[in-house]
Amino acid sequence: MSIFISLIGGLGLFLYGMNIMGEGLQKSTGPKLEKAIELLTSNVVMGVLVGAVVTGIIQSSGATTVMVVGFVNAGIMTLYQAIGIIMGANIGTTVTAQLVSFDASIFSSIALGVGIVLYMIGSKSKPQLKNISEILIGFAILFIGMEFMKDAVAPLSEYAFFRNMLAGLATHPVLALLAGFAMTTCLQSSSASMGILIALSSQGLMPLAGALPILYGDNIGSCTTSLISCVGANKNAKRAALMHLCFNVIGTLLFMLILNKPITMIVTHLDPTDTARQIANSHTLFNLINVVLLLPFSKYIVKLVMLLIPDKPGEEEEYDSHVTKYLDERMLETPSIAFGNTVREALRMGRKAKKSFTCSMNALLEHSEEDVKTTFEKEKALDEQQRKVLDYLIKLSNKTLDDKMRFSLDLLFHTVNDIERVGDLSENIAELAQSSMKLKAFMSDNAKSEIIDIYNKVLDAYTLSLEAMKQNSVNFANDVLKIEDEVDALDKLYRAKHMNRLNIHSCSIDSGIIYLDLLTNLERISDHSASIAKRVIKINQNQSA
Repeated sequence: MSIFISLIGGLGLFLYGMNIMGEGLQKSTGPKLEKAIELLTSNVVMGVLVGAVVTGIIQSSGATTVMVVGFVNAGIMTLYQAIGIIMGANIGTTVTAQLVSFDASIFSSIALGVGIVLYMIGSKSKPQLKNISEILIGFAILFIGMEFMKDAVAPLSEYAFFRNMLAGLATHPVLALLAGFAMTTCLQSSSASMGILIALSSQGLMPLAGALPILYGDNIGSCTTSLISCVGANKNAKRAALMHLCFNVIGTLLFMLILNKPITMIVTHLDPTDTARQIANSHTLFNLINVVLLLPFSKYIVKLVMLLIPDKPGEEEEYDSHVTKYLDERMLETPSIAFGNTVREALRMGRKAKKSFTCSMNALLEHSEEDVKTTFEKEKALDEQQRKVLDYLIKLSNKTLDDKMRFSLDLLFHTVNDIERVGDLSENIAELAQSSMKLKAFMSDNAKSEIIDIYNKVLDAYTLSLEAMKQNSVNFANDVLKIEDEVDALDKLYRAKHMNRLNIHSCSIDSGIIYLDLLTNLERISDHSASIAKRVIKINQNQSA
């Protein structure tokens, strides 16, 4: 029992250290991580490289493939892009096994000491130092956990039954493969499974012949994370998860049936006496060779999963009919990417509000009952979308974020509310259109010309504010503020003109009230556009500080 408790404790430290190190790396490279994903093209080789780098940073192939499932679910990434990332993730996950297969106790002690000092120095004034300290502390805890596991399993060498059982795995490769699959499925981490294998081999308990099929099973077991994550997702997301499974199963069959002996000869030649290094090198070679062999057939893997999960006649993926498109709970584990997706969703919400605005103005100018109805429907959808976006932002705010991202996230809360207010004001305009048609209080040609003039400027301001937000452009933001000044000047001018029309009785009271209320709503939409633009400027100032 004491052996089991010590092993669990060591495993816990191992996983905790890997998590801290991954978070530190991610916070240090967060924006770059997001750009790396966004720069993906249909080039599958580039996808492999990005997948390997991203997984090396976040220290989890499962997290990367879950991320890919989320991207595919949101329609950001195609299956042909996803297959490259998935292949690369398998290469990136070998980094941890390579690290822990070396005896780095001296380096881990130094890393822990330096990391704690940097953490104390940078905890408040220098967040970048704090990120580096987390990487070093996580690295140290990872190795401390590894040493715990090695010490925990050492007494097992005294038990003949246990030694014989592990040795027997070499003669029962299918059973060993299932054991590796079960272990990784339970731990939800192939790196942790590899850590246990290396700990056993370091004590002379795990022969290479028995470790290899367990290693292959680990790779299949790592697919369960993405398979679980695709539950409730759309069809393409399920295909992405299945691609991961197909890739690893095909690779496992190739190595079990054909390449097992060659890989054994290579790793034994490289490290004749060190079984731990042999296992780590086998893990790396398995994933590298698997990618090299299957990369030319990546398109056929995509076609295979499309055959396994076919499209039904008449079925369509109606992304735009969903309340939200880019928000995915899976992404919350990678805050930099989750934040980028939330900005995309806010922009999507902004485009819906713009449609609502144009519909409401068309309803008023063209006396269209259909546009009034459309505006009300869009406003109802916007309210629901706002609720979901804000709920997601609250969940994201509870994650570990660096100061600059937290600043941007706090401002995004207000921007989402500004966009929703544009929808509310559009609804007000639609109600004015209803009143105008009901009372038959139609505007004069002069009044209508003035409204069209100020409406076009407000629409330009709002459109530019969304573009400034999309491109994080200070220039566009400043253009919005200039238009806002013009709108304020026109508002005052046209109010004065309209009061003159009322005084000389060239305009009815009912149409006069509608005109003035309309000006108020248009000017407020311009104000909200300016507020969005000002936050873009603040974000840029904060990022350059």
